Amino acid sequence: MTTPASLWRHRDFRQLWTAESISQVGTQITYLAMPVLAVTVLHATAFEMGVLTALETIAFLVIGLPAGAWVDRWRRKRVLVVNDLIRAVALASLPVAWYLDLLTLPQLFVVATITGAATVFFDVAWQSYLPTLVDPEQVVDGNGKLMASQEVARVAGPGITGVLLRFLGAPLLIAFDALSFLLSALFIGRIRHTDTVPDRAARRPLRVEIAEGLGFVVRHPLLRRIVACTGTANLFNTMSGTLLVLFALRTLGLSESELGFVLSAGAVGGILGAVTGARFARRVGEGRAIPLSALLLLPFAALTPLAAYAAPALLLVVGMLGYGWAVVAYNITQVSFRQRLCPPNLLGRMNASVRFIVYGTQPLGALLGGVLGSWLGVLPTLWIAAAGQALSALWVVTSPLMRMRELPRSLDATSSHAEPIAG
Repeated sequence: MTTPASLWRHRDFRQLWTAESISQVGTQITYLAMPVLAVTVLHATAFEMGVLTALETIAFLVIGLPAGAWVDRWRRKRVLVVNDLIRAVALASLPVAWYLDLLTLPQLFVVATITGAATVFFDVAWQSYLPTLVDPEQVVDGNGKLMASQEVARVAGPGITGVLLRFLGAPLLIAFDALSFLLSALFIGRIRHTDTVPDRAARRPLRVEIAEGLGFVVRHPLLRRIVACTGTANLFNTMSGTLLVLFALRTLGLSESELGFVLSAGAVGGILGAVTGARFARRVGEGRAIPLSALLLLPFAALTPLAAYAAPALLLVVGMLGYGWAVVAYNITQVSFRQRLCPPNLLGRMNASVRFIVYGTQPLGALLGGVLGSWLGVLPTLWIAAAGQALSALWVVTSPLMRMRELPRSLDATSSHAEPIAG
């Protein structure tokens, strides 16, 4: 068997890993630079920030389900390169318009929509491309290496971005992000592996393939509870995240570099969750690990609005650190459960269906955050978001998961744990 270390000698994998790593660093720049651009250059209101965040994520709701089936019908390498180039051109238009004094919020909204849609296709394509690029026994190691680079980017990206924002400003940083996608496309283009396209005659109607994946998720009692919990938590987390930049810069008076440090704390918590999440699940039991980690979201989510009353930077850092740990600990167990449970021929469509549901709530959360932030104020909306994240845990706390130490490892094993759930 090939050892995991041999992947670094795998030329095509190195190209994919380098491209994804560069793209992730650039994406982290945009996550912070685009909202800062809206607040500091275009003077966006709370409602406008909600619209911006909604447009960044609306693609999951609109094309999330068919994207997986479409990608399976196209050459994945071509999908990766084309969507990198789309993001590069769209983002490059922002600093050009700023330099010409033509930058407007509608343009920012359009760019957010385009880059969001391209990201949906890119993410689905690379996750499907990796198993065709490396040997079967190398897939887990390959995923690990790609995920590790993502977490490093999440840790370093916001902190570095916060410092660079002070010296360069948001428009120039977005120009660097556009360049990162060009570099990513260049490295993917160097991959020699030629992927094949399924025979057109073997294809079934798109709606049939989509319905199979969505039906698997909706009909399974435990999986349905987990997806409902995740989707609800994402809705209220997006409400909070939509207003975070506005809250930190205007309400708390933090600097842009301090905001970058706060966001980095969430990524550090995520890395700690990745290191200790499996041990946590073994200690409390796989089944109970899901609802218990969901319950931990409440105290850490509440630290964001509490930062308005004392020690703002400290409370935000602790809140982001703990929240990042709880989210990753939750995801490690529930994602592994999904992968073990689902038949291999349904895995791609099942994952696309889950992403459609759990990320599809984000545009609604963004709009709710913007509307309530304008109507009630930023701080009351953050308290509502924290309470909503606490309520999301009820989906799994009131399920059989709280009584299960081991999770089912096949569909047959689930029958003894199944419960009727309305809808």
